[in-house]
Amino acid sequence: MHMKTQGMWAHTLAPIDYQNLIDRGWRRSGKYCYKPTMNLTCCPLYTIRCEATKFTLTKSQKKVLKKVHKFLATGKKPQPSQMHSSANNSDHEMEVTDYSPDADMQGVKRIEKVRPIDQTGINEENVANEDSDLPNQTCDTPPLDPQASSKSSQSPVSSNKPSPVKSSNTSRPQCRKAKEVRKERKLQKLLKRGLSQADASAVVTHAKKGNEPKSLEEFLLDPLPSQPAHKLELRIVTADPESESFMATFKESHDIYVKYQMTIHKDTDEECNEESFRNFLLETPFEHVESSSSSSRSAYGSFHHQYWLDDKLIAVGVVDILPYCISSVYFFYDPDYSFLSLGTYAALREIALTRELNTKYKDLQYYYMGYYIHSCVKMRYKGQYVPSFLLCPETYIFQPIEKCRPTLDVSKYHRLEEDPNKDDVDGVVNLREILILYDRTKMMFTLYKTLQKKTDDEEEVKEYAKFVGRKCYRKIMLYRDS
Repeated sequence: MHMKTQGMWAHTLAPIDYQNLIDRGWRRSGKYCYKPTMNLTCCPLYTIRCEATKFTLTKSQKKVLKKVHKFLATGKKPQPSQMHSSANNSDHEMEVTDYSPDADMQGVKRIEKVRPIDQTGINEENVANEDSDLPNQTCDTPPLDPQASSKSSQSPVSSNKPSPVKSSNTSRPQCRKAKEVRKERKLQKLLKRGLSQADASAVVTHAKKGNEPKSLEEFLLDPLPSQPAHKLELRIVTADPESESFMATFKESHDIYVKYQMTIHKDTDEECNEESFRNFLLETPFEHVESSSSSSRSAYGSFHHQYWLDDKLIAVGVVDILPYCISSVYFFYDPDYSFLSLGTYAALREIALTRELNTKYKDLQYYYMGYYIHSCVKMRYKGQYVPSFLLCPETYIFQPIEKCRPTLDVSKYHRLEEDPNKDDVDGVVNLREILILYDRTKMMFTLYKTLQKKTDDEEEVKEYAKFVGRKCYRKIMLYRDS
């Protein structure tokens, strides 16, 4: 793959700024941020996201959930013939390799040509209300405990917004009350079946109505026998070398990473050593903002979503939790458990986590799956998380993938927005608004030009501003050499 990209180092970066970057086609590998040059690269990479709040399961995804549930309940593995049959299913997500979101971007070591744009990302301004807490470190499975995913009593995104206006129509109070009574009865029934308060509440929240199909949460919260064959536990730990909970499992995580990389991607020992692992999946530009509550963990940032089977770590999903989405960075697992289709299962778990967080933070409603290459068969599975959208490389407006497929069948690179009157509004460059870090001082570009008359880098700065967009170049300071 001959890939051409633009790149920059982000020393520190507010989560909202990275959110704005990925909404312009950027991704990160550790602290390195890169953006494919879409009209020049051989295989254009389109940012893809799923609207998690409207997610619907496909037949093959339901099969994966049932397969994992059966294994946990009985210990029975699928027969080789069944695995072979499902592997030939056109609606099936990669069983063996479970192609990760940015598998071709590991450490950016597979990018052949990178044209750096100076170091950037030092940001003095914190986003308002960014210090809400992400939750408890653990959540028991099969359910994903909403209380384990968010303890904060305030929304980091929408806390400044007024509460929804309650209806002034008081003519039907009994109807509203009856609905609440029905919910309460269902909640009590679930509690009697042994579900926790948080898990039962999640089922009630996402319960199907009438003849609607079974929801993702109902599959995940399907009760196990009183003495199941296996116990699966999910834990969320901050990707932070100063985090005791993270470092306590660092060796186990790295061991699985090595086994996965060498088995699935045929990496050498050196390519997946501890330093490479740290740079790729531990280093992060995100600020860790201390909150005002008892927990010091920020609701936003980079996390490792760990899967523990009978107290043994078998898989890790690296995710960025951002103001409007959960962005999947990478996923790796113990190849001995490939029969569980862990790549698909983890994606469904991360979608469930997105939906879970959305109950607290209403703006957080998308699940980003990295890049989508239409001409790459291994990437096709990403479009099967319904509904999915691709980012137009010219207007940076997301478009339904169903509308994009016929166009991409004809041409690898294409403007996906059909309306010719729509432009990249955020790509308008105003030099007077660009922030610069020069000689350890924050200043506007116009002042920098006055101080540094010998350097003619105006075109390069314009290029940087065009790529990152106005929302970012007005907040992020672009580093310039003294």
